[in-house]
Amino acid sequence: MTSPLLARALTAPAEPPLRPLPEEVAGLLLALDAPPRLAAHLRAVHDVAYRLVMWMEERYPGLEVDREAVLFGAATHDIGKTRHPAELSGPGSLHEEAGRELLLEHGTAPALARFAATHASWTRPGTTLEELLVSTADKVWKNKRVPELEDLLVAGLVAATGGERWEEYLALDELLTALGDGAEERLAFQGAFPV
Repeated sequence: MTSPLLARALTAPAEPPLRPLPEEVAGLLLALDAPPRLAAHLRAVHDVAYRLVMWMEERYPGLEVDREAVLFGAATHDIGKTRHPAELSGPGSLHEEAGRELLLEHGTAPALARFAATHASWTRPGTTLEELLVSTADKVWKNKRVPELEDLLVAGLVAATGGERWEEYLALDELLTALGDGAEERLAFQGAFPV
């Protein structure tokens, strides 16, 4: 039986407004009877990822970014915490590979399941722009700025667009600052739900 708090975490209005998770993700969280706080967290990160992708599409209309992959990745990046709930309120990385495996077990394509395992390892060789966006959303939703991660994202944007590094940095910094402005409300929304 699904917890009413989980259903509320998936659908409750928030300020600033948070987009709903993709239906398949919400359905999976319900089937797993995920902790309500996890669902609230995934909504917050998914919403920030949406804003990042929209900004990229507006700023770089010719740049190919797999919007659906980024949004799915953001919506499921911590799903492994259903198997390692202690990591909802404490440190740990067991949820990363567990999340990828869980998604694969439920029929998710490997290209989408990878985000659960890669969202905290942005320095490994071959990291994609999509993975950097998911990792960035997972930090900036709570207004945490990670210079190393942001530098990698700027480098990816420069490589993909040929833009000037300083211009790309300033544009990204402005966006991340604006996204960070809603962090207190997103944190309050997440904190309203139990682990």
